[in-house]
Amino acid sequence: MSAALLRGIDRAAFAVAFAGRLRHAGVPAGLTDIDDFVRALDASPPDSMSTLYWTARISLVRRHADLSAFDRVFAAVFADAPPLPPPNRSATPAGDRDDVHVPVPTGTADEGPGGGLPWATLPPAVAQAPESDTALRLPERRPSALAGLADRPFDELDAAQLTLLGDALRAAVAGWPTRRARRHAVSPTGRRIALRPTITRARGTGWEPVEVVHERPVRRPRRVVLLCDVSESMRAQATAYLHLMRAFAVVAEAEAFAFATTLTRLTVVLRHTSAAEAVAQASAAVTDRYGGTRIATNLRTLLSSRHADAVRGAVLVIGSDGWDSDPPDELAAVMARLRRRAYRIVWLNPRAGAPGFAPRAGGMAAALPYCDRLLPAGTFGDLLLAARQLQSVTCTDGLK
Repeated sequence: MSAALLRGIDRAAFAVAFAGRLRHAGVPAGLTDIDDFVRALDASPPDSMSTLYWTARISLVRRHADLSAFDRVFAAVFADAPPLPPPNRSATPAGDRDDVHVPVPTGTADEGPGGGLPWATLPPAVAQAPESDTALRLPERRPSALAGLADRPFDELDAAQLTLLGDALRAAVAGWPTRRARRHAVSPTGRRIALRPTITRARGTGWEPVEVVHERPVRRPRRVVLLCDVSESMRAQATAYLHLMRAFAVVAEAEAFAFATTLTRLTVVLRHTSAAEAVAQASAAVTDRYGGTRIATNLRTLLSSRHADAVRGAVLVIGSDGWDSDPPDELAAVMARLRRRAYRIVWLNPRAGAPGFAPRAGGMAAALPYCDRLLPAGTFGDLLLAARQLQSVTCTDGLK
């Protein structure tokens, strides 16, 4: 076989089309994975089908559960492809054979059931006409940093990418819905007459209300209470969830708590002006981080603390995978109390987006009947989408 298996093939088009097949089969191959695949093909051009297989597998597969789907897609793409032309024996080292025995196409194959990829061959090298000086040259469009990280798990993000996630979360919740409060404020556009300011101004006019003052109801952000599981099973998601809580703490004046075996209030430290410093202080404040999990006990502690009134009429967001050492019936009982007090309950589960997910964990199964929504939050894109979907929980129709 020749030294370059994909000679004459547009590697970028090949990688995009192959990743599209993988996504259709359930393998989350994102833009960053495609870029890694193209760079790997450029750095080490495959000389056999086995080399191409391992290059694609290492670049595009991130989870062990996706290996079977990747193997099916790889076999379906290359199984019915036309054979290669005879290799140049003078350039082929002795003993260099394709150990997978699957041919690779060199021309254009139509895409169909069980067929190959839409191959894009490079144009022949011909002399090009000189470009006109008046021709309009557009810059090459590249995917944004957020789009490239959309499918990345949290454990693969570095500190700079997590900071980028925090900024994106703040922008996503910037338009957090408001609700009508009991207080009123003076406003020239208000319809209700403010009696006290009107009488105060009438003192200088012989108690004649010459100037009538109007007022309107004050609107405040819908109250939010967030609880983040920082136990060992949530090690990969803990830092990203802290960025989510900081976004709500800064924008919506939310109450934020972290729990493992005990409950820790993080509202004050998360409102620091620096996102990195806020997350660092919050991590240091949680003394039982990466330990066991007692969801029912911590929720009961919240209801018996002086912050219990914060839950009344609020959107309660719980970020956890549902693994709990407390009995499920205790969690169901405390969730029933929260259901009567909170406005809405939303559960963020990092494993809810996995194919074939079912709430089989005892804690998750016990809490699910009392939740208004169960949202997946296992990747960068999932968390951004969850932050946007949380804005619709103030509308009853948005929950159906």
